[in-house]
Amino acid sequence: MANKRLIQGKFELMQLFVDDLTVIDFSYLCPIRGIVGESWIVDVLLDGSLNEMSMVLDFAVVKKQIKAIIDEAVDHKLLLPILSKSVTLKESSHQVNHQTIDFFSEVASYHLQSPACAFASVETEAITIEAVTQHLTDVILEQLPENVKGLTLTLRAENIPGDFYHYTHGLKLHDGNCQRIAHGHRSKIQIFVDGKKDRTLEHEWCQRWEDIYIASEADRVPREEIQLSDHIDEYLKPDHQFFAYWAPQGRFDIAVSSKILDVVDCDSTVELLADFILRQLVATHPELENRLKVIAYEGVAKGAIVNG
Repeated sequence: MANKRLIQGKFELMQLFVDDLTVIDFSYLCPIRGIVGESWIVDVLLDGSLNEMSMVLDFAVVKKQIKAIIDEAVDHKLLLPILSKSVTLKESSHQVNHQTIDFFSEVASYHLQSPACAFASVETEAITIEAVTQHLTDVILEQLPENVKGLTLTLRAENIPGDFYHYTHGLKLHDGNCQRIAHGHRSKIQIFVDGKKDRTLEHEWCQRWEDIYIASEADRVPREEIQLSDHIDEYLKPDHQFFAYWAPQGRFDIAVSSKILDVVDCDSTVELLADFILRQLVATHPELENRLKVIAYEGVAKGAIVNG
């Protein structure tokens, strides 16, 4: 609780902070790298006068309300630099309250249809920490009480001394926002052989999954079943592959170039991805069977462990 101090009969401006308030897991469109999965930790600093409870804001309110605002604005969404000429966002002609995206980057083009809630438009030409910080600051300040006069957000990536990768995916069986077909994470991985870390294997997997889209083979659909923008025939290349599914929030479709795609034989939950990595390691290094431990992370401070 913030301490109060009287100066000439009035409370002075106070500051309240919460470090590690939440982690936002999302993907964004980058004209250079393509679709990039990301995870940023959020710290909050509030400026304001004390309210009737001698607080700037109750910590419980900060943790619940501000986190909820952040989640609604950007978490598990695809962030669009809406001022960029590389992005075209349109209302879908296939499904009500759905939108389509045609996006062209230096590595490949991406084409999607999703419910509108799966996208977040940011008034910028490039998605950066600074642009997202300003976007979230504007959204949050509109919903805070009058005694809160200022808000400082700090968005930061986890400090990972070793290798890590950025991946984007969707989970059709998930009841929450993980069902969105283009959200992602920045994740580290730990691989142990006979109880000792193997940095070479870790590096190989991080190279394989750098800025990757991970799709499930079960979600593959033929070209004639995909639902994308009305101009999609002009944009598709021979190497595009197609994936789609229905989930509680609506219909999700994506066309992804083979060169930035890894298709797995399972759903892309972190548990099954850990198992997939282990199975792939055993397939390429049979001498390591029953000697491996894989710790796969999904963003920050959460993940799954598999031994075999």
